[in-house]
Amino acid sequence: MAAVVLLALGSALYLGCLAGAAVAADGDDLVKVYVVKTAEQNGGTPDTLANAAARTLGDPNRAGEIFELNRGRVQADGSALRNPADLRAGWILRLPPDARGPDVRLARETGGGTGQPGDAGQPDASGRPDDTGQPGDTAGTAPAGARSPQRDSAAIVLPLPAVLAGLGTLLLALLTAGIMARRQVRRAFGAVARAIHRLGEPARRARRLRFRRSLTTAFAGDGESPRLAYGALAELTGSGEHAVHAVSVGDEGVTAWVATAGAPPAPWQDLGEARWWRPAGAFARPAAPRPDVPAPCLVAVGVDEQGGKVFVDLGRLDGALSVTGDRGVARDVVQGLLAGVARGRPTVPVAVIQVADGLAIALPPTMPRVESPGRRTADVPAAARGTGTLRATAHPRPLEALLVVPGTPAARESADLAALSGPGGAGWTALVCGDADGAHWRWRASPDGSVEIPVLRLAVTAPA
Repeated sequence: MAAVVLLALGSALYLGCLAGAAVAADGDDLVKVYVVKTAEQNGGTPDTLANAAARTLGDPNRAGEIFELNRGRVQADGSALRNPADLRAGWILRLPPDARGPDVRLARETGGGTGQPGDAGQPDASGRPDDTGQPGDTAGTAPAGARSPQRDSAAIVLPLPAVLAGLGTLLLALLTAGIMARRQVRRAFGAVARAIHRLGEPARRARRLRFRRSLTTAFAGDGESPRLAYGALAELTGSGEHAVHAVSVGDEGVTAWVATAGAPPAPWQDLGEARWWRPAGAFARPAAPRPDVPAPCLVAVGVDEQGGKVFVDLGRLDGALSVTGDRGVARDVVQGLLAGVARGRPTVPVAVIQVADGLAIALPPTMPRVESPGRRTADVPAAARGTGTLRATAHPRPLEALLVVPGTPAARESADLAALSGPGGAGWTALVCGDADGAHWRWRASPDGSVEIPVLRLAVTAPA
């Protein structure tokens, strides 16, 4: 890995040096010059300033400008231009900046000159034609005394193959480093993402708590959703053929969780996974209740992912509900169920089995309080007494008394819980904030307020 990184750095430095040299070369002071032609090169006649002006400036009348630029400048043979008519073949004449054409060359100052202040010296022909010129004659070879561009030129040519090779080496090094370090990069990005997520956790919890508190207010003031839930329940259970565990009331319709293998009656539709759905609308007239079927007790438990309000039938708990996971959210769930029962059946008695490190549960003031349920038959509804064995599946039982356990029961509390709410017990319906042996329904609460209900394959957000 270290070798790959060094290779990448070396390639970058190499390309940087080449680029710096190229910039330095391009930054040199170059001037445009004209090399005076011989008579043979000029068609048999001596070359003149007018010819030079015509060839490089397009106007022979600008010969005076060329003369003023070169007056007194020492040439390679030691002589200098003093008279416009006195030109010698091979002299190098400086040209105005706008000179163009095939006879224009680029040159550098050699440091020589007339010795006058401000004299920049005699141009040294580089042998290169002007970049702005046209292909053609480059005014012949450099005159005697002119320095060879191969020896003296400070320009550094950057060959294209070298540039491409350097870039290829750099890209290959970076690609190799990326392949070798992909796991490290993924871990680094993952660590950064987790750190950012943790930084936003307090704000997310605050928003979630505000939402859950708004659900408490919404459920308390909502009379229409329970009415629709009971309407759907009556439509499905009136004949006694369909058992319904829970109902979700949404804007588009109603979903029911059933314990029936048959096809749903119209207008209900089968969604799979023991769920039926029907669109919103009037429900069928409920049939007369059967005396052998316990009356349902629908209680709001939260909202599902689609925003539907979910109601469960506490009569289907068959003895005990165990809410495990986050203790604070578990307490919110139990208190929400108690509040729902108090709104619908305010005369149902409630008792508490105290446990070690138990949570503080606020009981609804309208529900009768049984201080010490114990095993006294006087405190237990007569219709709830009976005998039986542990059942593999839940059966409906009437909700006549509620037992609250604000924590995980120990051995003694578990025995009391079984005697009061278990099979063959006194008939209480227990709500436990913890793990309870023998509970048919087990929910799991998460710190964010979500509650998993495995028996329904459902997750809801509980009010706070």
